[in-house]
Amino acid sequence: MITENKIWLKCLEELSRNLTEKEMRLWIAPLKAENKGGAIKLYAPNKFMKEEVEKNFLNKISIAINKIVDGIPISLDVISSKRKVERDTGTMPSNFKSNLNSEMTFTTFVEGKSNQLAKAACLSVVNEPGAFNPLYIYGGVGLGKTHLLHSIGNQLSKENKRVVYLHSEKFVQNMVTALRNNQIEEFKKFYRTLDVLLLDDIQFFAGKERSQEEFFHTFNALFEYKKQVVLTCDKYPKEINGLEDRIKSRLVWGMNVSIDPPDLETRVAILQAKAETLGLPINNDVAFFLARNINSNVRELEGNLRRVLATARFRKCDVTLDFTKETLADLISLNQRLITVEQIQKVTSTYYKVRVSDILSTKRDKKSTLPRHMAMTLCKDLTNNSLPSIGDGFGGRDHTTVLHANKKIAKLRKEDAQVEQDYINITHILNNG
Repeated sequence: MITENKIWLKCLEELSRNLTEKEMRLWIAPLKAENKGGAIKLYAPNKFMKEEVEKNFLNKISIAINKIVDGIPISLDVISSKRKVERDTGTMPSNFKSNLNSEMTFTTFVEGKSNQLAKAACLSVVNEPGAFNPLYIYGGVGLGKTHLLHSIGNQLSKENKRVVYLHSEKFVQNMVTALRNNQIEEFKKFYRTLDVLLLDDIQFFAGKERSQEEFFHTFNALFEYKKQVVLTCDKYPKEINGLEDRIKSRLVWGMNVSIDPPDLETRVAILQAKAETLGLPINNDVAFFLARNINSNVRELEGNLRRVLATARFRKCDVTLDFTKETLADLISLNQRLITVEQIQKVTSTYYKVRVSDILSTKRDKKSTLPRHMAMTLCKDLTNNSLPSIGDGFGGRDHTTVLHANKKIAKLRKEDAQVEQDYINITHILNNG
């Protein structure tokens, strides 16, 4: 017999083929399914959502469910505030390891415009586990994704939840060890009975079929029992090459949020907070100098701050602006040669003999569209900026627009020799300009 949760899982998979990712995230993912007297009862979190789902999606849901189990009645209601999801109240085993870093908390996380939404989503998970399931955080290296995972874990572990933080490579290693030692059932039981699974850098699952299979079933088990899954990755789900489509479809069921490189003010705040922690505060001149010249990620920012402070301690001198410039002279010289979004836009517009404003505009003529798509693709290929960050640099466009542009240019490069030559020429100009 198929349980209501398995029916709902299959229904979500069916719906994801016909609805947009935004529709799945906003209107379908928050719904909860329950078996009531042989019928599927769906619960919306509030009256507004119930009305919208009823009006625009209930018929589609009904069709999808009846493809799985013919003739099963379906209804929709608002979830009662008194209604509680069953929770495992068992005690934690004595050898249980959460792998959490106690220093990474919401208190020590420096919030700014670039990570505001991600932090808010994480706090929602803490306040109401399962509200967004899975919560999927993506962005470049060193932007704070791991810090947020640990922050969630540290907060929920105070409530006696079974919480585990794990890098995806470690998950693979543990599975291989379990297979080698004939302990795969113990492995499955451990991960499938957690309250919260925090999995870092899931792009490392790419190409590992057996690991993906096990993660797929682990995710389904946790989802079915309304346990929380939080994942991080360096890419948007559909960008991960070598990851099965059935997993990608599950990654967009919940909440997808991006973290971008921090803005200037946030970088300054991070530097000053870190310097305080390390016991050697820095003045505003030094903080702003570092923040202006290191804008790729938080990890690099903190690494170079440590370098400056360590050198100052070794030489027994004060951390002045001149001292900082001298210490990081090699880095500053390198960063001045890095390619920027603005530079790509300027070079591309000159190459195609159009204005930068045409590239940033909403014009859909070929004269503007091709340079725009080419510039977006070059930004993705030649910079460390995330898709949302690139989209912002092109007039506040969505990350899906950047992804579309990249696919369009990739196709044209294969079919049109001139477009391929354009890509080569502009890349050469940028690398040698």
